[in-house]
Amino acid sequence: MSITGTRTVASIIAGEPRENGRRVESRNPANLEEVVCEALLADAGDFVDACRAARAAQGEWADVPAPVRGRAIAQIGRLVEENKEALARLVTREIGKPYPESLGEVQEIIDTCDFFLSEGRRLYGMTVPSEMPDKQLFTFRVPVGVAAIITAGNFPVAVPSWYLVPALLCGNAVVWKPAEYAPAVGESLAQLFLHAGLPEGVFNLVQCDGPTAFEGLERALDEKLVDKVGFTGSSAVGSRIGELCGRHVQNPCLELGGKNPLVVMPDVDLDLAVEGALFSGFGTAGQRCTSLGTAIVHESVHDEFLRRFTRAVEEAPIGDPFEEVLYGPMIHERFHERFLGWLELIHDHHSVSGSTGTGRITSDNPRPRFVGDADAGLYCHPTIVDGVTPEDEIYRTETFGPIVGVASFGDLDEAVALANGHGHGLSAAIYTNDPRSAFRFRQRVSAGMLSVNNSTSGAEAHLPFGGNGKSGNGSRLSGVWVLDQFTRWQSVNWDYAGRLQKAQMDVAEILGDHGYRLAWD
Repeated sequence: MSITGTRTVASIIAGEPRENGRRVESRNPANLEEVVCEALLADAGDFVDACRAARAAQGEWADVPAPVRGRAIAQIGRLVEENKEALARLVTREIGKPYPESLGEVQEIIDTCDFFLSEGRRLYGMTVPSEMPDKQLFTFRVPVGVAAIITAGNFPVAVPSWYLVPALLCGNAVVWKPAEYAPAVGESLAQLFLHAGLPEGVFNLVQCDGPTAFEGLERALDEKLVDKVGFTGSSAVGSRIGELCGRHVQNPCLELGGKNPLVVMPDVDLDLAVEGALFSGFGTAGQRCTSLGTAIVHESVHDEFLRRFTRAVEEAPIGDPFEEVLYGPMIHERFHERFLGWLELIHDHHSVSGSTGTGRITSDNPRPRFVGDADAGLYCHPTIVDGVTPEDEIYRTETFGPIVGVASFGDLDEAVALANGHGHGLSAAIYTNDPRSAFRFRQRVSAGMLSVNNSTSGAEAHLPFGGNGKSGNGSRLSGVWVLDQFTRWQSVNWDYAGRLQKAQMDVAEILGDHGYRLAWD
């Protein structure tokens, strides 16, 4: 405990807290006067130490039978389930996510554990026929070794579980660096993992900022302490991590930002499309990698869609995340400041709607029917920007916050061009009752994930999650697909013929009579 009585959290390496480092405060973004915790931020040497501890522990963990490792995953799931409400409340306090969404996020950990607890019995290889006698061929999944996982704070517990659970199940040891602006949540999730019976060193927590993590990762890679890197965050940082890993001929798992389109076809149920756009664009205050970037609306329904969408946004309750609201505050001061910068991308040819103002909501810049005390936290007006074109910077830029662009199109070709033209490829949605439009759009959109008549957000725990282009390097999390991130294939051939048999050379031939012809004429 600190001298003020505020709880202090720190890194946990090989089961022991590192009670040293730069002290920072984590404040409730809905009530900036409330200090959630103090955190001791580690240095790059601590990050390397955590990787050493993981390396030392990984071999014995890999020797534990996979079905037994699955029991550890089951224990994690049950511990999270028993602490669901407490963890969700902490998520809401530390990053301002509405409490129902926080409950859903914690449920996603439980769902992930429920899926993977039995995957330990299904880490299947194959028995493959040989082209030679007295020889058997096999494939095995083997753990990669030590995985360094770096995650963002907008989903501070669900997204880490997408990495940590399968990595541990597959026999890897992990070093996890959570977002430095959500240290209390990071420490709490780490404690639930550690109390599930994992051996010391198999799971390590490093509380540090981004530059420190990058320096520590660079050193750990140079010392050959890390075999796999997982990163969720911005495309800019992901590109740097990809470059770093490339020097070591490693392929990281990169889950990056998005500029996610939602296409509205002329045959659509407009109210359903508006409902989807409202949640896609403004849920979690637009602070999801899958948040709606631009609604791409057919010109014949554009004006009516915009009218209904504007009304829905204007009437949406915003404020205290423990109340019934569409969204609460910005996660942290850094995201609030960046959001104010995104507003500068609005130009004279755009029209703005959605609220009584733009920028931060305060008593001097109020929003009607605000829930709670706007001056206490980092709340921002929802902003709809109509008239977006491919030439606009706002069309190409991931605007992390409660801002949605609206563009119009004349035919499906134009809609596809608008959906793909910015270079991101994470999530997309199309609202239509015409299966031809849905399937043609699916075939041509660059996004790794597509929803039909549903929002751009809302991943289920057993489907592959990931993007292409600026949104990722094609790696996928969740479901059985993530196993390829945390295992490597090993091929084995076992020859018991008692003599050397050479593939492609010592292969029996079957001779046919190629000169035979049917003689019915």
